[in-house]
Amino acid sequence: MFTQVTPDSTVLELVEYHPETEAVFNRYGQRLGVCLCCEALFCTLREVAVRYELNLDELLSRLNSVIE
Repeated sequence: MFTQVTPDSTVLELVEYHPETEAVFNRYGQRLGVCLCCEALFCTLREVAVRYELNLDELLSRLNSVIE
């Protein structure tokens, strides 16, 4: 288990070890019209940010805030 989310963390790692992060991915997914946990499960957060044009720092901050 890890306690700090990084750009190289994968969606799978986060939802596996910190299920509470799924809510963050679901909120982004609703805004984007895509299920990030389905479409980007094996991607790093950096890859997710690039693919869906998300602010990486904001995504990291939101994910880190729910696991602290």
